[in-house]
Amino acid sequence: MSKKPVIIGIGELLWDMLPTGKKAGGAPINFVYHASRLGAESYAISAVGNDALGDEIMSEIDKIGIHYLIERINFPTGTVEVELKNGIPNYIINEGVAWDHIPLTEAMKDLAKKADAVCFGTLAQRHPDSRLTIQTILSLVPERAFRILDINIRQHYYSKELIETSLQQSNVLKINDEELLLLKELFGKQTATDDEMCKELIEKYHLKYLILTAGASYSKIFTPETSSHILTPKVEVADTVGAGDAFTGAFISSVIDGKSLVESHQAAVDRAALVCTRPGAWVNE
Repeated sequence: MSKKPVIIGIGELLWDMLPTGKKAGGAPINFVYHASRLGAESYAISAVGNDALGDEIMSEIDKIGIHYLIERINFPTGTVEVELKNGIPNYIINEGVAWDHIPLTEAMKDLAKKADAVCFGTLAQRHPDSRLTIQTILSLVPERAFRILDINIRQHYYSKELIETSLQQSNVLKINDEELLLLKELFGKQTATDDEMCKELIEKYHLKYLILTAGASYSKIFTPETSSHILTPKVEVADTVGAGDAFTGAFISSVIDGKSLVESHQAAVDRAALVCTRPGAWVNE
């Protein structure tokens, strides 16, 4: 391409407070990190606090070399308490934090108008402040741009109404097999097969792509005309943190770069598999 595509991720930027220590993360930031590693001009949009945790997370963001429009505001930097019980993690996503109150700036509006793709989720829309910022940015991106809803359902921070509004503002849906089950329940489609539900969502919301990941089993990407199915490769897993975000970032970057559905899908599978072999979401290769 003559110029790098402009790819935006907007939403939560936070510390996962693990028993072994804290780790920086947030789905939209993971997404743009992997898009940047594959050659995109990537921007993270979020907010952190005027506090020590905010200083530390900004230092981490500077190290990974992505562009950002991250506001410093008078709310605490986001944290997620992670407890392990018999090895199984339990998450408490703290409320009243900076990424709940992402302010809309002129720089954000200007950037939105240049975007080739923007990725957002439902979690960062749990508070009206960030919801308004996200929905305004989505309204400003060019018609041709990919508007990717990585549904990212967490705890009780979602509703059928919010999911429907977000689907109406998107043209790409990223979902995993557990979230697809939840959507079937919300939409009263429990008897539908996975393929039937995915095809119905594509048709109803005029989606260009629907990305379905099923962990260690397979992934499938649907378009209105066809689909691609790839088995998940067996790798030595360090952890799966950020693997779905890496998948989406690699897929969209490849599509924008002109690669076919199958080529883009394979690039996404390869990137997600690589992330699973390394600790954390950010792989410097």
